[in-house]
Order: sequence, then C-alpha cells, then structure tokens
Amino acid sequence: MECKAAAHLLEAYLDNELDRDSARELEAHADTCAECAGELGRLGELRHALRDGSLRHAAPAALRERIRASAAARPTSARTLPAWTRFAAACVLAFGAGALSVYLWNFAPSSTASTQLTRDLFASHWRALAATSPVDVTSSDRHTVKPWFAGKVTPAPLVRDFAEQGFALVGGRIDYVGSTRVPVLVYKHGQHLIDVFVLPAMAGAPKAAQEQGYALNTTPLGEQSAAIVSDMDQQELASLTQLLGSSK
Repeated sequence: MECKAAAHLLEAYLDNELDRDSARELEAHADTCAECAGELGRLGELRHALRDGSLRHAAPAALRERIRASAAARPTSARTLPAWTRFAAACVLAFGAGALSVYLWNFAPSSTASTQLTRDLFASHWRALAATSPVDVTSSDRHTVKPWFAGKVTPAPLVRDFAEQGFALVGGRIDYVGSTRVPVLVYKHGQHLIDVFVLPAMAGAPKAAQEQGYALNTTPLGEQSAAIVSDMDQQELASLTQLLGSSK
C-alpha cells in the first residue's frame, strides 16, 4: 500500500468502517511508514479530544428564559399552519433528532475514553472474525507466540496455553485499538474464537459490556491488564477470565 492510498483510509479505519483485510493492510503499512503512523496517531488524538466534555458550552439560563418567554408570547397553534408548513417542521424535527442521536453516540460527555476503548475492542474483534485469518502467527505452542511478540511490542505479553482446560491457544496478532498498537492472544473454545487484547498502561480500563451477542470482560494478565472479547456465554467467559487472572 502506498501513502497516498493509506491517507484516504485513515479516518475510515479509526471509525471502524474498513473490513478486516483492508484494515490489516493499512496496519502493515503504518508499521513501516513513520509518516502515516504519525498521522494515524494525530487523528486518534484529535478524535479523543473532540469527545472531551470540557469542549461543550452550556447555554446560559438567561437565554433559555428569553426563548421560553418568546415562545409563550406567540402561542401559534400547529393546527392553524398550512399543511406544507407542518410537514416542513416535522422534517426539521426529524433531522434534528437524528443529528442529536449521532452527537450523543459519538461526542456526548458519556462517551468517555473507557467507552470509546470498549467500542474499539468490539470493532477490532469483529474485523478479525471477518478476515481470512484472525492471527498473524499460528502456533500450538506458547513458546512460539511469545518470541514473535517480543520483536514487535514492548513489553511482550504473558502467553499461556489452556488447552487442557478447553481453551486452546490458536496464535496471536498485532492489532490497533484506536490508533494504539496492541498484542492480541487468540484462543479457541469449541466453535468460539476469543480475542485477549493486552492493553498498554496508558489505556483507560474498559468496563464489562455486551454488544450484539458478544461480551467483553477484563482481567489482569501478569503485570499487565487484558480485555477478553468473545461470543461465549458468561460461564465460559468467567472460566477463561479466572485462568488468565491466575497466570504468572
């Protein structure tokens, strides 16, 4: 991938609009191109800054009172308006409601760093499921996976295989959560693929969540913290959470 093509995909990538294969191609390019990696980081910082609640400006109480007083002074009934005027007003209200919904989803104060991290984790998991392969390194042995990570991220994550307990280590990959590169351990339990995202210390801790039949749980992993994303049921998820949490 060339920088010109990558530049057009950076914003779509951060908005989780790329399929997994396109996302991985962009990630591979960003890993070798300092300019595109820097731009990805800058866009990621801007994205989070725009969600800062301190940027909101609340209307003063006096303005709200003037609007109420103005409305009370002109109590025109909607029934007296022409049909086309009522239709236009309905369209404006519908558009405003839609715009407000988009705002609340993307930029409202409740959209904290933790909330955005949760969304990014789900999106990264779904991209991996749609890809040709959910891993960059395949292994039936943890001693192959950990050295592979050692040359790519610091610190390398703690890698354990729980095949005897029903959670076999499939392999690992490097993924992006927002604009941050993170190692991901991939496990399999029955027909379920499980992503364990090993989070950097600066990442806000995501909260346990559910989305479209998938669940997210958090656990310590050695000296680091991790987020588990899968469509397993709660009992199975709790079992893997316990196994990872007791790893040393």
